[in-house]
Amino acid sequence: MSDQGPTVLVVDDEQQVADAYALRLQMEYDDVRKAYGGEEALATVDESVDVVLLDRRMPDYSGGEVLEQMRERGLDCSVIMVTAVDPDFDIVDMPFDDYLCKPVEKEALFDAIEQQLVGQTYDDEMDEYFAIVSKIGVLEAQKPSYELEDNEQYQELKERAEELRGNLDQTVQDFDDVESAFSAIDRN
Repeated sequence: MSDQGPTVLVVDDEQQVADAYALRLQMEYDDVRKAYGGEEALATVDESVDVVLLDRRMPDYSGGEVLEQMRERGLDCSVIMVTAVDPDFDIVDMPFDDYLCKPVEKEALFDAIEQQLVGQTYDDEMDEYFAIVSKIGVLEAQKPSYELEDNEQYQELKERAEELRGNLDQTVQDFDDVESAFSAIDRN
């Protein structure tokens, strides 16, 4: 994060949607950038970006492809998928940090960004935990319990979350407050 505050990049192929999110965010953040598609996002994103709001379904490059290329380039920014695509078990392997289903209320958008900015002050284990909790929450909101119980990837996520939670409980005094704030974000 720069001295002037965080930099947020909004990526959506629907220009009106990107502009609307950017307008909201400019009330809180000084440096808000926009990209109207995956190709423009890849040309725009760099080390100075702290948080990316990334649409999943775009015609030139999908959000998944953009995310993959960002990670291959070693970009360390937090990525929040903001999408109308109903999540499925394919999200388990996607390296995003949070997942919000459109339409996203203003408060949920700000909460998700702030949570990522707070998370950036912690270590990698905390980041992994929050990314996993986000995926679990999205899947639990979208999938019936019998599908979750029968899905090996979901069960592995739950086990990893418990393992990380145990590790983090030992090292972070105020973890419960941070976790509660993160879990309170309306992702659907």
